[in-house]
Amino acid sequence: MINRMLDRLSGLIMHSEEGHGATLVAPVIAAAGAVLLGIGAAADDMGWLAITGGIVLALGIVALMVINHGTIEKGMYGRLDKLDGNK
Repeated sequence: MINRMLDRLSGLIMHSEEGHGATLVAPVIAAAGAVLLGIGAAADDMGWLAITGGIVLALGIVALMVINHGTIEKGMYGRLDKLDGNK
């Protein structure tokens, strides 16, 4: 029963157009990276934390763009192409 609920929830997140919930993961990762970057920059002898935070922040931003394209834009452009008669 739980597996069916999780499958249905993941299907709604990935294929639904109401909330675009799949894109929420990447900004949370980016925010965590920004917090680590700030803590590492403010603390003495924590340069490694600032570098790690910057890398996590960058990965979160790139992941946001990739997930946004894969879940939202790809389907939207596919429907527009069908309306235009290109496919």
